[in-house]
Amino acid sequence: MIKTSLVHSLDAVVRVPGSKSLTQRALIAAALAEGESVLLGPLASEDTHYTMTALRQMGIAIDDSDPAAWQVRGCGGAIQTPAEDIFLGNNGTATRFLTSVAALGQGRFRISGGERMAQRPIAPLMQALQGWQVRIASEAGTGCPPLRIDADGLAGGPTVLPEGKSSQYLSSLLLVAPYAKQSAELTVQGEVLSKPYVEMTLAVMRDFGIQVEAAPSLAQFRIPQGCYQGARYAVEGDASGASYFWAAAAVTGGRVTVANVPSPSLQGDANLVRLLEKMGCAVSAAQGGITVQGPQLLRGIEADMGDMPDVAPTLAVVAAFAQGTTVISNIAHLRIKECDRLAVMVSELRKLGVEAEEEHDRMIIHGKGGAGLHGAEIATYEDHRIAMCFAVAGLRVPGVRIHGEDCVVKSFPDFWQRWRTMTAA
Repeated sequence: MIKTSLVHSLDAVVRVPGSKSLTQRALIAAALAEGESVLLGPLASEDTHYTMTALRQMGIAIDDSDPAAWQVRGCGGAIQTPAEDIFLGNNGTATRFLTSVAALGQGRFRISGGERMAQRPIAPLMQALQGWQVRIASEAGTGCPPLRIDADGLAGGPTVLPEGKSSQYLSSLLLVAPYAKQSAELTVQGEVLSKPYVEMTLAVMRDFGIQVEAAPSLAQFRIPQGCYQGARYAVEGDASGASYFWAAAAVTGGRVTVANVPSPSLQGDANLVRLLEKMGCAVSAAQGGITVQGPQLLRGIEADMGDMPDVAPTLAVVAAFAQGTTVISNIAHLRIKECDRLAVMVSELRKLGVEAEEEHDRMIIHGKGGAGLHGAEIATYEDHRIAMCFAVAGLRVPGVRIHGEDCVVKSFPDFWQRWRTMTAA
């Protein structure tokens, strides 16, 4: 358990670890590339460790002895069959990405994870891979891991992703499509959510030498046959991790600069600062970083966060200190994250005395400028984002105690140290 400390003013410059999303995408592209790649400023965390371990099981040589520059010797798309099951904990991104990578191989692959992963759906990805003649099955018949793949490569040609509920399904298919036996075509049915993550995937593919033809709607793609080429790839600072530091400035009326998240950024989560701006914050960008200056009074807003779900919990905490109602909508996909983040955020905010409502695809927070809030025991549900966003609340509310705080290792292992450094600045 960690007990948070009140802060009355902030004026700090911080750096955050590399983007988890970019690190995992770049690892996949580098692993499948021809030649050697160097990933500069990557994220070393529990999730990326799972990804690296799995890629090594598939025959990829990765040297991460220098934490600032990982060296990856690509296999040119020739995946080896692992001797043991691939275990990915609760790393949803890696589970989805590596399911498609495994399909490039030859022979039996088994992909499993923790208890929560066995509840996280992957059936739409399975159906799309089956359209490329991949033999894949959910062992429990639930459309969730563990998965069994009898791999014989990707046939290519046209396939359909039956829903865009998770952008990770789409990114997974795109990343491996250049290695299909014929040029691949991909159509997405339904709304494509979290589009910035898809655009991020296309940008990483481009940086490793593959140019995808995409419709403006991101619902149709033509992916040429080809092979990624080894590259030196610089990973941006993690905008999701930066969100807690920007939020700290917002709720305290202080000033915080995150020095290594650029503007513009490949990461959709960096757009959180535009929402903070609408709430009254001043935002500026210079020298590769973004600064947020909090106002005397935050105001409630309406926000469609379909494209940046990972920072919806951060905004929900900020909204508790605003004057007026904040409506955060288009976030039903929060329910299939590490926990049901929509339900959990409402539950834990209520513990602090926040008037909050949960609906199917949105949450409503009735802010009173932080008045009447009180300390509480916050459960994290083993979800790193729950732990980190409630650290923000603890800057203003005395007696906030966060249980299971070590779950931050999933994406931001030294979060609490950097948090304490900021609040002591």
